[in-house]
Amino acid sequence: MTVSGSPSEPGVLARDRLMILAAALLFSTGGAAIKACTLNAWQVASFRSGVAFLALALMLPSARRGFNLRTLAVGAAYATTMILFVLANKLTTAANTIFLQSTAPLYILLLGPWLLGEHIRRRDLIFTAAMAGGMSLLLLGQPPAAVTAPEPLRGNLVALASGVAWALTILGLRWLGRDGSGDAESSVAAVVTGNVLALLFALPLALPVAASRPADWLTIAFLGVFQIALAYVFLTRGVRRVGALEASLLLLVEPVLNPVWAWLAHGEAPGPWALAGGAVILGATTLKTWLER
Repeated sequence: MTVSGSPSEPGVLARDRLMILAAALLFSTGGAAIKACTLNAWQVASFRSGVAFLALALMLPSARRGFNLRTLAVGAAYATTMILFVLANKLTTAANTIFLQSTAPLYILLLGPWLLGEHIRRRDLIFTAAMAGGMSLLLLGQPPAAVTAPEPLRGNLVALASGVAWALTILGLRWLGRDGSGDAESSVAAVVTGNVLALLFALPLALPVAASRPADWLTIAFLGVFQIALAYVFLTRGVRRVGALEASLLLLVEPVLNPVWAWLAHGEAPGPWALAGGAVILGATTLKTWLER
């Protein structure tokens, strides 16, 4: 007899998969929405995280507990990721931003032995070479300056830094797990802390707000409530019964769709170098994820 809500129920698994896909879909709207907002990058980063913090506190009761010095450290890495992601999107294309941030697994491999004592295997070296090749294609094929990407080179470097920060965030979550406190509550606490820190870090450079439109504040509300908070709620609920491999593959929808929304909303078409580099990075990540399982 199957108990209602059991992982073996096809309906339950289908719902959980849809939640993860919904999270990836909401995450993927970040680039286009950030570019649509006329507020500067520091204002978007600060106010978006402030809204996300309030929304998470309302949506997830667990967001109000589980705080400690470890979650503060991981939250700082997450806050850095959030701020750099916004800065990069304001400077370069959405495609380059998300693809370069997606090189985070490369830095995890390189930093893992130093920070967590995780050893690099022979096949990891092949993956490292593939990721480095994809990153090189993105950096070599500089997109021309445009209204939505006024400083591509600088933006690409910021996007690379956001990939490093994201890698540190993931390593931090593993660190919490090794300490025995890396349950869902600690992960939520780290995300909430990260949003508070991003709000505070960026706020001095965000003020004063000289001019804005009502549409800008609606965009900030969308980014905070839907692109961050609701997406995270969907993700935390969906991964409870979906395997890590399947969840990782479903989340690859985000870097695939992110440039699509920017193209539809702003006419920002990725160049051939960006497409090639992104394909190498996403392909290598998919293959590595599959082999790991």
